[in-house]
Amino acid sequence: MQSSNGGLVHRETRSGRRPQPAVAIVIGVVILQALLVAFFAWPALRLAPRDLPVVVAGPAPAVAAVQTRLETLRPGGFSVTAVNDERAADQALRDRDAYAAFLPSADGTMRVHVASAASPTVATLLTQQLGGSGVQVVDVVPVDAGDPRGGGLASAFLPMLLTALIAAALLWFAVPSKVGRLLGVAAFAVLAGLAEAAILQYGYEILPGSYLANAGVLALIAAAITGGVLGLAALLGRAGVALGVLVVFLVGNPLSAINAAPELLPQPWGAVGQFLPPGAGATLLRSVAYFDGAGGTAAGWTLAAWAAAGLALIALARRPRPAATDTPAPAAPDREPIPAA
Repeated sequence: MQSSNGGLVHRETRSGRRPQPAVAIVIGVVILQALLVAFFAWPALRLAPRDLPVVVAGPAPAVAAVQTRLETLRPGGFSVTAVNDERAADQALRDRDAYAAFLPSADGTMRVHVASAASPTVATLLTQQLGGSGVQVVDVVPVDAGDPRGGGLASAFLPMLLTALIAAALLWFAVPSKVGRLLGVAAFAVLAGLAEAAILQYGYEILPGSYLANAGVLALIAAAITGGVLGLAALLGRAGVALGVLVVFLVGNPLSAINAAPELLPQPWGAVGQFLPPGAGATLLRSVAYFDGAGGTAAGWTLAAWAAAGLALIALARRPRPAATDTPAPAAPDREPIPAA
């Protein structure tokens, strides 16, 4: 009976412990889900102009009237610069110095020029808020005809980030040598850039410009993410992989402003996002594909810095020393007893 009861108690204790790992897993996943929902939904719910660069060209009184109207519409929302004429205004859009140009006339009418290729969301926002009352809206640098709302490029960006993170994790856990990891990053970046550019440009026709230039940008994005995460892993071990995923996916992707603009996000988060690979990559890809590289210098240097720092950390990482094994001293041979005389 005692043995039976002891066995029963043992089974109850063991079965009582079984739900504990399941509860911990469920709680952990729910917390992760809450963080993802919060981080991804928060920027989209807070989109609004914040020092959004725009230009105004026209008679001085008309320019002052536009500035007053914009300040009334959204206090602190626009950073207004006066330019000489319509040509200068359109050039500011092509150089990515401004998202919109306001061209008021002496008779009170006004035209608004936008560059939807820089940000479809900004163009839509300005068109909806200022497109009434006979205002003429002209799109100076439109998005590609195959992606009129810009959603295709934005939707394709997330899989690029995820596959780069997966490549980094696989290279860290499956490839032990530094040379192998360095070659893996280079090979993945080149092949991923060529494949992604071909799909976006020739498969779906949502990316204009030079194929090789676009492929180079996409390769640089892949190198920055994969190399950066591997560099963190070389520095911190497995924790570095987790930190890289956290920085790139959980923080960098929501702050990338791929379909909006950094100036639409709450500050300083819009600026912070441009120092991370997703935000810098989105800016550089739009600059190269639509604006002949204008406005993409800082983003290019940011991606290059991530890639170079990651590769350097991989190359300089010390190999883990094998655990020292204590070699037992050889046992002394058994001595035969000396027979008594």
